[in-house]
Amino acid sequence: ETFPNTKLFIDKQFHGDTIYQMNDYSVVHLATHAVFNKTKQDSFILFGDGSLVTLTQVEETWDLSNVDLVVLSACQTGLGGELGDGKEILGFGYLMQNAGADAAIASLWNVDDQGTQALMNKFYQVLKQGKVTKAEALRQAQIALITKVEYGLDHPFYWAPFILIGNGL
Repeated sequence: ETFPNTKLFIDKQFHGDTIYQMNDYSVVHLATHAVFNKTKQDSFILFGDGSLVTLTQVEETWDLSNVDLVVLSACQTGLGGELGDGKEILGFGYLMQNAGADAAIASLWNVDDQGTQALMNKFYQVLKQGKVTKAEALRQAQIALITKVEYGLDHPFYWAPFILIGNGL
């Protein structure tokens, strides 16, 4: 347990109704699968019970007004499509902010499970110290993967996909 007052939803415990409990926590971490397609209706986050929530449903129903940070530990959650109009970044991460979260961490490409777990473990370890911002905690976690060559996770594929969107303080 990294933080006190946490709730873990695993597999079938993570379903559509659990999203209504997310606003009770300052940090929400979603380690799941996500797919971003050309339309909002075809883009989704997969729940542990096999059901899914579309980008449209997130936009219309999620309330994260009490949430400080949403971590989307899944593939391509920071992408909004190949529009060519500067809105390519308006994916799930952006929608977390639109739903009220102060900030979101999202990914720009398909991610590796082992690399993502190592990065997130370090991120939360640094963040828990309480002396750094979210942005600095992410930076330190990325540097940790770069410098720990023995882990084999020093290639940018492992540490660079995640970006912080919103208030990094």
